[in-house]
Amino acid sequence: MKVLATEIPGVLIIEPRVFGDERGFFFESFNLRRWREQTGLATEFVQENHSRSTRGVLRGLHYQIEQAQGKLVRVISGEVFDVAVDLRRSSPTFGRWTGVHLSADNKRQFWVPEGFGHGFVVLSDAAEFLYLTTDYYAPEHERAIIWNDPDLAIGWPYPGEPLLSAKDAVAPRFREAEVYA
Repeated sequence: MKVLATEIPGVLIIEPRVFGDERGFFFESFNLRRWREQTGLATEFVQENHSRSTRGVLRGLHYQIEQAQGKLVRVISGEVFDVAVDLRRSSPTFGRWTGVHLSADNKRQFWVPEGFGHGFVVLSDAAEFLYLTTDYYAPEHERAIIWNDPDLAIGWPYPGEPLLSAKDAVAPRFREAEVYA
């Protein structure tokens, strides 16, 4: 695998080595030894999630204020634009975001460390999204920030209004959100 740094230290793009021929393809989507050697992270994943969404669905910006989750995310069908927002008040990149196109075609993965908000918008007719997390889902600690917050100014590459859950539609602005130390 190839590990690419982003403009926010700690947020990584992972490009797997894909072996393909006329029969199809094969790649390791995760290998703990290689992960630790190439990222320097002693990450332990405890949960895997799978979601499916249709074009224009935007999920996020989500995080857990306690039991913070690092997420290794990838798309197995379709395409999304995936975003990580630094919510660590003590970080020099606090309030900054970075994004990447993830698709079944490019097979990229995105590492969103603990302390970040996470969201994505579906750009294809539908997308299936898989992600490993470093802690368990804890609904009592779940938080969200509104997707179109003007202070964050995320450049979502989707024309028009996305489809949101009721909870995401009323999420607070960044300046009102509970964040990490």
